[in-house]
Amino acid sequence: MTVAESAVAQGYRLFAQYAHAPNELGYCGPASAAALESAACGGGDPAVVAAAARQFSGAWPYQQLIAEQCGIADPLDERVVRAYWTGNALTDRVDAERFGGELLSRFGARAGHYWSHLTENLLSEVTATHAFHVFGVYPWSRLLGTGMPEPLRILDSCRIGWGTVLEVSDDDAVVNLRRLEFDGARLALGAETARRIGRRTASGVFVPGLRVGDRVALHWDFVCDRLTAEETDRLESWTVRQLGHTNRRLAAAR
Repeated sequence: MTVAESAVAQGYRLFAQYAHAPNELGYCGPASAAALESAACGGGDPAVVAAAARQFSGAWPYQQLIAEQCGIADPLDERVVRAYWTGNALTDRVDAERFGGELLSRFGARAGHYWSHLTENLLSEVTATHAFHVFGVYPWSRLLGTGMPEPLRILDSCRIGWGTVLEVSDDDAVVNLRRLEFDGARLALGAETARRIGRRTASGVFVPGLRVGDRVALHWDFVCDRLTAEETDRLESWTVRQLGHTNRRLAAAR
């Protein structure tokens, strides 16, 4: 297997690791994608995973555009998948203005009501990341002012979180993490706190050999990936950047 082929194969699994939890909850992707769970545990049919990935109205368009702008053939190449979900050197290379224009012209009008906020007014917030889709395109940041807990809970669960493992058991792990907070005016990451997070599905675990001290990514209260120190720093940086964009919009709306 060549380096390029390896990156693609690993990318299929990585996509499944991040996409499985919201798909299992029925929030995005095809109605039934058991192949994602299998692939996230190291099995599954790549062709089936690719077919499922194309039905994610959020992640797939972003990964398509990242691949195009960076000259990579497959949107499921590991480098592209990582760029979208947590950020990497490819994310840095993407021209945000061009990327936003392409999102708007090619995908916005046909992606459904959840994309209705993707207009020219949102282009100043665009990054080629999942964080932009969560905080910018999805409607939930605009509902924080209702005082209801649901918008903040969904934003915090849907974004990719990160933390350090404190304890490990067969089914879950205690992770030191920072939750999203809203003080009535601004979104921010709170102080570190320990929280028990699930890590096992019927097919197995997505992160085998998990150990105390490991850095992990979290999606919908599930341990979906092991992160390096650099990957953790990039994820935090892109998240904080996106929160800054969102807070400026919230302030202007007030």
